[in-house]
Amino acid sequence: MKLPEGRTRIISGSDLFDSLPDEIVIFILCKLAATASSPLDFVTVLLTCKRLNTLGVNRLVLSNAGPETLAVSAKNWCDEAHRFLKLCIHAGNKEALYILGMILFYCLQNRGSGASLMAKAGIKLHTPALYSLALIQFNGSGGMKNDKDLPAGVALCERAAFLGHVDALRELGHCLQDGYGVPKKVEEGRYLIRQANVRELASILCTFDATPFSSVSPPSIACEFHSDQQRPDLTDSYERESPCPPISSLRLLNRYWSNVPKERSHPANRFLVEWFNLRSGGIPGPGLRMCSNERCGRPETRKNEFRKCSGCGKVNYCSRGCQAYDWRLHHKVECAPIDD
Repeated sequence: MKLPEGRTRIISGSDLFDSLPDEIVIFILCKLAATASSPLDFVTVLLTCKRLNTLGVNRLVLSNAGPETLAVSAKNWCDEAHRFLKLCIHAGNKEALYILGMILFYCLQNRGSGASLMAKAGIKLHTPALYSLALIQFNGSGGMKNDKDLPAGVALCERAAFLGHVDALRELGHCLQDGYGVPKKVEEGRYLIRQANVRELASILCTFDATPFSSVSPPSIACEFHSDQQRPDLTDSYERESPCPPISSLRLLNRYWSNVPKERSHPANRFLVEWFNLRSGGIPGPGLRMCSNERCGRPETRKNEFRKCSGCGKVNYCSRGCQAYDWRLHHKVECAPIDD
């Protein structure tokens, strides 16, 4: 029987998958590793056959694995999971560098190795790693209070902000406004804080398919609105910083924040939250506290490392970014003066 033009006969018993060149299969696996929504999605494909299992650990595939593909669960942490992350690191995966660095630094208390892995991720321009290293410098994490390196923290924040990290931009703005590790430049600091709010608002507007905001012009969005309730400053639990003047905020950001589906936090932060909830009930150690932003998961490495909310003194945060997020999420309605 003559086949239609352009079609070929499939030989009985042949497998078209085996006829595919390795380069094409590796390309497909790279796409899967970069976009998988969980490690299970990736592993399930690798277990399909011996060929996929072999090509799935190809250096090119592992180097392209995205954060969700590497989202190891704290309850399933084991030597095999550790080896898999190290395998991805040897392939040059910056997400694996950051995730394992956070796990080593905060969970396994291997401060030197953890910071070194995060530094390697920062060299590869991984913005969460740069921001995390900045917080370590600002807080003196893993050392004593005198081990803080404010200029280094500012430099790391500046680099992460330049690459588009919103929380780093906000932190840098507060450093300039308060003269924290950098010469005081109030107006420049306020400008950066407003820019962080505008970028956060822009990401919120992008979540709406068809809303009245579509007619809002950029100048209208960028203008200042005074919030109904000013977010308190942060103050050290062992020393009070000089109060900074109230800054303008975006009313739209506070108003519509609760109506927007929240993005998932980074797998490294989810691991930290799960780790300390499972092993210590949310308490990292005697006299130590967790960051009050429930999505963060960073613990104190020494007493009084994190700063308290100057409004109520009942919550503490590792950074301005965590304070701003938690303020909009629920602390705005919970914060009460210390006297009350």
